[in-house]
Amino acid sequence: MKSEKIRDMSDKEIEDSLKNLRKELFNLRFQIATHQLHNPARIRIVRKDIARLLTIKRERELKEEEV
Repeated sequence: MKSEKIRDMSDKEIEDSLKNLRKELFNLRFQIATHQLHNPARIRIVRKDIARLLTIKRERELKEEEV
């Protein structure tokens, strides 16, 4: 997920995306434990997407505090 796409999202959409990505990360970790993970690179992608979402969410919070 690109940062530009995330910036176009509403706060509600960001929260929903975070929830879905965290569920996916949990499921990927579960697949590792059961030796069923087919694409280990997906974990890294999901973690980075979560970090991007949290970063932009925090930027918005700081911007609101300034006003």
